[in-house]
Amino acid sequence: DNVPQLIPEPGTPLHSRVLQYRELLDSLPMDAYTHGCILHPELTTDSMIPKYATAEIRRHLANASTELMKLDHEEEPPLTEPYLSKQKKLMAKILEHDNVNYLKKILGELGMVLDQIEAELEKRKLEYQGQKCELWLCGCVFTLADVLLGATLHRLKFLGLSKKYWEDGSRPNLQSFFDRIQKRFAFRKVLGDIHTTLLSAVVPNAFRLVKRKPPSFFGASFLMGSLGGMGYFAYWYLKKK
Repeated sequence: DNVPQLIPEPGTPLHSRVLQYRELLDSLPMDAYTHGCILHPELTTDSMIPKYATAEIRRHLANASTELMKLDHEEEPPLTEPYLSKQKKLMAKILEHDNVNYLKKILGELGMVLDQIEAELEKRKLEYQGQKCELWLCGCVFTLADVLLGATLHRLKFLGLSKKYWEDGSRPNLQSFFDRIQKRFAFRKVLGDIHTTLLSAVVPNAFRLVKRKPPSFFGASFLMGSLGGMGYFAYWYLKKK
């Protein structure tokens, strides 16, 4: 009975708000933010991604095209065609995310989304002014929208974007929201040490792989794909909580 109902009853204003922000937050290109910020750390501040990751990935990306061409011309390639095709698509996506103008564009669009959320949080303060309740994105109850927003802000902080978007005082309601959600037990359990997991497990394993067959650029692909997917793992785990 004490488990919160993350998706309110259909037909209520609260339900409509939750669906609206679920759709908005799910539409954010988190993989592009992740890959782009790793490859362009100059656009971040206090990123938790180690500096050697960028240098190593760039070294592997520089050799990727040559290695792919060699594989295409081998009579007996070491990898099956479906796997090779999948890696080519991943590499193409990473190279797209390496475009700094594209990255600046989507980060500018992210700012507009966060402005909308900041305004929505301000509406909650006015809507429930004088009432003793803990305010969240869609009302005075914790919902799926808050789960998604919390995981999004955590990923942005991990990438070194928090000082640009809310820790500089430009979005005080967003700062207050993030401070409060970090105190929740489920958040601390799932995301409290996620950067430690990434740095101690995902990154070293990826760079151990690049020393073996398959070719080295697959190690870079594995790392980038892993970092891009960790946010979604957090989303689904928190939804269950």
